[in-house]
Amino acid sequence: MANRGPSYGLSREVQQKIDRQYDPELEQILVRWILGQCGGDVTQPAPGRDGFQQWLKDGTVLCHLINSLHPRGQGPVPKIQASAMAFKQMEQISQFLQAAERYGIAATDIFQTVDLWEGKNMACVQRTLMNLGSLAVAKGDGLFVGDPNWFPKKSQENRRVFSEDKLKEGQAVIGLQMGTNRGASQAGMTGYGMPRQIL
Repeated sequence: MANRGPSYGLSREVQQKIDRQYDPELEQILVRWILGQCGGDVTQPAPGRDGFQQWLKDGTVLCHLINSLHPRGQGPVPKIQASAMAFKQMEQISQFLQAAERYGIAATDIFQTVDLWEGKNMACVQRTLMNLGSLAVAKGDGLFVGDPNWFPKKSQENRRVFSEDKLKEGQAVIGLQMGTNRGASQAGMTGYGMPRQIL
């Protein structure tokens, strides 16, 4: 990767705005969840945004996390190895991202590899992990470890079935979206263009 110097002007303002979206409380929740979910496979990170980024940067923690959400031996990432080489680390991050998309995370909710590896948008990394946790809770397959209240609940389908009589009743009702003949009216208004009558 090229060594990028400090940014100035608009680039700096944009980066500061992105950095302000990072949530330290969400970081603590995610660390507790990942440590509990992965068991002894991962170690505790240093506190703070930089510590969180360094902990996830090589992709091994993320790969252990996505494998722990599948039955033992059926994880989507078969080979997890720590490496100091940049392309190996980015490859493991992209393996996690592909596995997360197959798990059910929407492509629009997934961060880019450079967001994590360069630490440019750690708030987006947090959102992806939060969505992964929410989805793991919603699946209810018994593989989620932790407190389900850490993550927002995903909406569930609530199908309703109405009888034919009830549906016919609804056809006779004029909804307010169609308009109403009550309330304000144009009674007493004069047409446009007529002069004001002064007595």
